[in-house]
Amino acid sequence: MNIQFKKGALELCVLALLDKQDRYGYELVQTISDQIAISEGSVYPLLRRLKKEDFVTTYLQESTEGPSRKYYKLTVKGSEYLHVLSDEWREFSNGVNHLIKEGVNDE
Repeated sequence: MNIQFKKGALELCVLALLDKQDRYGYELVQTISDQIAISEGSVYPLLRRLKKEDFVTTYLQESTEGPSRKYYKLTVKGSEYLHVLSDEWREFSNGVNHLIKEGVNDE
């Protein structure tokens, strides 16, 4: 898949997943990787930026499978941002789909 497509969609995917429940970094990577081929290294810088911009907060939780895990939680500001991004994504993808439909030559 085109790397630019992934970059644009990754932020929306992370926020959407965090809207449903708090998650730790590796869990986000695995869940997204099940649908989109991404590298682990692309998610953590994004999470740091989202935290810096107050779209997510973090907390540590003990794990039975090793050291404590850092969980990411969507903030109210992050939830509002998710809704804006979702609306923009729908508008963008509808426009792209329309153009593809017009441009594809069905023979």
